[in-house]
Amino acid sequence: MDEIKHNYIEVDGLKLHVAEIGSESSPAVVFLHGFPEIWYTWRHQMIAVANAGFRAIAPDYRGYGLSDIPAEPEKTSLVDLVKDTASILNSLAISKVFVVGKDFGAMVAYPFALLYPEKVAGVITLGVPFMRPGGPNHLQTLPEGFYIRRWQESGRAEADFGRFDAKTVVRNIYILFSNSEIPIAPENQEIMDLVDSSTPLPSWFTEEDLEIYGDLYHKSGFQTPLQVPYRSFSEKIKSPNQNVIDQKVEAPALFIMGEKDYVFKFPGMEEYLKSGEVKKYVPNLEIIYLPEGSHFVHEQFPHQDTIRLSLWDLNMRGLHFTVFKSRSNYHYATMTFVCDKISRFHSKYGHGYFFFF
Repeated sequence: MDEIKHNYIEVDGLKLHVAEIGSESSPAVVFLHGFPEIWYTWRHQMIAVANAGFRAIAPDYRGYGLSDIPAEPEKTSLVDLVKDTASILNSLAISKVFVVGKDFGAMVAYPFALLYPEKVAGVITLGVPFMRPGGPNHLQTLPEGFYIRRWQESGRAEADFGRFDAKTVVRNIYILFSNSEIPIAPENQEIMDLVDSSTPLPSWFTEEDLEIYGDLYHKSGFQTPLQVPYRSFSEKIKSPNQNVIDQKVEAPALFIMGEKDYVFKFPGMEEYLKSGEVKKYVPNLEIIYLPEGSHFVHEQFPHQDTIRLSLWDLNMRGLHFTVFKSRSNYHYATMTFVCDKISRFHSKYGHGYFFFF
């Protein structure tokens, strides 16, 4: 990954870290991470996209990874992250971009599309679909031990995480979030106690990966990540004139959900997706389900371990691609299906951009 460049862009007095690869003249894709992630979560996709002729950009949010920590992390908002993304793209002279968000990155990607529709060629999210800002919160029907409710409680997660080093915290969360069951702790347990120290990492997540995540969360701490997203879920997205913006994303959109992702079991989630209700807010949405996919499909099925997908002869008139078969016929079939969806997606909307996962 030596070819990935690392730069810093100053936004509101903070130096924000941006990983980048690809020609400045190429179509741009911005990758927005979730938690407990950083830019590094997109390492496979960034290289693949660049090799296919695109410019890949992956920032660390303020308070995450190599970016500066805000003076008052507890006041950080989702809108801050949305505006930071716009400032980064402006600094890089990128006027149009495909926005890709995973996990709560979707909560940055979709508001970005609502606030800056002229900048967005399309939106792709993984694991978390469009969720109406400030809308009904079905998660409140889950028990008190539900991890989000625990982490929203001021001081509780800080005390829980504080018993361990950052590497162990990230390890435990990756193990929990890779399971198909919603993390819920009994009354007499904390979330970190749900993982036994002998439980192995997921097969696709290496000790080297964990070292990188652990080192960077040791640097940043968890104060900003607990604030955004977990303590910002009820935030309403407003336009510069303070009006609540129209909650409909007109840009072409793609959503990818692993059917073994614990988020799929959130109350009302499956009905919200399969009934088509989500399309009230994102009318031009395509949905792809991956039967074996976990919450981390982009790391679970990185292109070099399953399928190498390359693009060629890209221009504004059409999209051509070659799919290389991997060891797994399932993965091949899945990615061929994805390619077919994206090909039709491009034919319908005519954008000279492409998303890779």
